[in-house]
Amino acid sequence: MVSELQRLVDAFGARLGRSVAVDDARLKLLAYNAHTGDVDDARIESVMHRGVSTALVAHVSAHGAAQASDVFTLPPCPRIGITMERVGIPIRYDDALLGYVWLIGSDGPVGDRDVELLRESAAQAALVLHRGHLGVDVTRSHARELVRDLIAPDQALRTEASVALVEEEHAVAGPVAVLVAMVGGEEGEPLAEERRLALELAVDRCRRRLPPSRGLALTRPDHALLLTIWPGARSQVIERHAAELAEVLREKLDAELGLGRAACWVGVGGPRPRLTEALSSYEEARRAAEVARITGTLGHVVAHQQLGVYALLGKLTPDQLAEGIHPGLRPLLANPAHRGLVETLRGYLDHAGDAQRAATALHVHRSTLYKRLHRVEQLTGLRLDVGDDRLAAHLGLKTAELHPRLPASTHAPDMVF
Repeated sequence: MVSELQRLVDAFGARLGRSVAVDDARLKLLAYNAHTGDVDDARIESVMHRGVSTALVAHVSAHGAAQASDVFTLPPCPRIGITMERVGIPIRYDDALLGYVWLIGSDGPVGDRDVELLRESAAQAALVLHRGHLGVDVTRSHARELVRDLIAPDQALRTEASVALVEEEHAVAGPVAVLVAMVGGEEGEPLAEERRLALELAVDRCRRRLPPSRGLALTRPDHALLLTIWPGARSQVIERHAAELAEVLREKLDAELGLGRAACWVGVGGPRPRLTEALSSYEEARRAAEVARITGTLGHVVAHQQLGVYALLGKLTPDQLAEGIHPGLRPLLANPAHRGLVETLRGYLDHAGDAQRAATALHVHRSTLYKRLHRVEQLTGLRLDVGDDRLAAHLGLKTAELHPRLPASTHAPDMVF
């Protein structure tokens, strides 16, 4: 697209005998020919940086360029580096604004012939840009399909997708690490369109921080993933860079959603040596983000390696988890009236059975702590001075955090009330 635009600009520049420049709709310079006259600071900035200041964008907008349907004049504004008048015309396809063609005043007055050629150049540029936009959309859509195949259960499909991504230059070969971003909502429930778009935009902006072909993004109904590729990097280096990128992604999610960091989580999967193994990193990243969302105690950016026992529990189905909970503990977890006892037990076990530290954290006297723990033992049939029972209780609490709707057992043993 850019090369075709450049040929168009060179051709019309020669016919006009003056400088011609083409910007996109955001005033990013796409193509220009050699300057025949003087230039000002604004043109130099545009050529050097392929972009312009926000003040210049505001100046163009204030003079109605985006609403124009034909040739218009942009007056000078020395304060922002425009010391020469511009004559421009919008590039439109089916009324959609795709960019602008510009002539600069230092090349002399713009006559009727110049205006006709300017209109002709805008019409041809519209075709070029429209085809380019279609090509980009098709390319991105195809890349997304390949990423979807790359994390599919079918090994053959993953291998084919990996080869295609590299051959078609969407990605480079090398070790991978996947980031998964989630925003507020229930697991598996599709996000509202506004949140989905915000999620997609934040992940795409984060992807653009990576070198070309080293980041691939995919938005799913309830989360988004960013697949990062690190050619030649060792695992420890990848882990560090992936963690830094995850923090950036979380910040961009905060900015896009405007809901505060409590509403978004980012999980980081472990590195894998090749693209075909991206599925494993993706599953780890998704599990880490989901556990962080459910528990609310691990932070908002969590690597899979930080999950501890949650990494194991997160692999089990709700039915499997329910079977693993001590039968005496289930009624205690299911009864809201026993919430205080559950929190006391949790505090005691999280502090490794240190009664003094647990009492301090719970803001109760140690004797109160002991009374509550004794009541827990009565209700559950557990003996907290027995290692296996203490382990069963702790695992049961961790399981309940992951799946708070687990049903109470109807086969609890006889208990003392």
